[in-house]
Order: sequence, then structure tokens, then C-alpha cells
Amino acid sequence: MTYFELFEIPVQLKINTSTLSKKFFELSRKYHPDFFANDTDENQAEALEKSAILNKAWKTFQNSDATIKYVLIEKALLEEEEKYELPPAFLMEVMDINEQLMDADDAEATKNLQQTINDLQAEIYEPVAKTVEEYKEGVTTEVELLQVKEYYYKKKYLDRIRQQLAGMA
Repeated sequence: MTYFELFEIPVQLKINTSTLSKKFFELSRKYHPDFFANDTDENQAEALEKSAILNKAWKTFQNSDATIKYVLIEKALLEEEEKYELPPAFLMEVMDINEQLMDADDAEATKNLQQTINDLQAEIYEPVAKTVEEYKEGVTTEVELLQVKEYYYKKKYLDRIRQQLAGMA
């Protein structure tokens, strides 16, 4: 059972979690292990397993990057710990940002660097925005999903730089 099947929603790359919270609480009550305390061992184990899956699904759906990763894995387009090769031009931009990060020694430089990262993220998201926001099972092509995969890996690079930048503040 996929996370989407559990929540009875269509596969999507961008999830409106506010509409999903009601379903989460409904399923939490349905599968909570405490309600199966006097049931058979088999039913208790099943409730525990479904409760664990439900919590993993909820955690995944709360994070847009985790949701994208989950869908790509389900579509067999991404593997855990995959060594993905990004385009050299992007890597050069990231290297330049990292050099600026090492030289950032005041609030103004940090602010400018944050803006550079935000601009680059907007630039890498723009080509996949429609696919992410309007994903349709059976309609969205593998080529489009592979573009989302590249975006996912590029964004991971930018997120690491953001974490370093936040550590400097």
C-alpha cells in the first residue's frame, strides 16, 4: 500500500497538507494500537504496522522535498543514496556560491548570498513548476519526472548551503 492509497488521494508532487490533516487524524484513530489492545496478536501487529506507515506517510507529506523523493522512488526513477551527476554549469555556480560563503564576513554579505541562493532556487524551480504543481498520474511523462529529479538534487545542494549560511548567523 502506498502512502497515497493509505490517504485515499491521487499521486501528487505537491500536497495541500491542511486538507490532509483531517484524514490523518481519522486514520490515526482507526489504526491506533491502543484500540487493539484486547484484540488478537495478529490484529495488534497489523494495527501497529499501519500506524507506523501512517506516521511515515504524514511526515513525508509534511515536507515537499520528501514527497517528491517518495514519488520518484515509487516510480523507480530515484534510488536511496543514488550518486546523481549534476550538470557542470550548475556545479560551477554552486562552487562560486561556496567561495562567496567562505568570504562572507558581515551581515550585508550574508544577506546578498541568501538572495543569490533564493534567485538560483527560483531559476531551477521555474522549468519544473508546472509538473510539480499539476502532476497527473498517467499524464505526466517520465521525461518531466526526470526533470523534477534533477531539480530535487539541485535543491539539495542549495539547502546544504543554506544550512551553512544559517550556522554563520
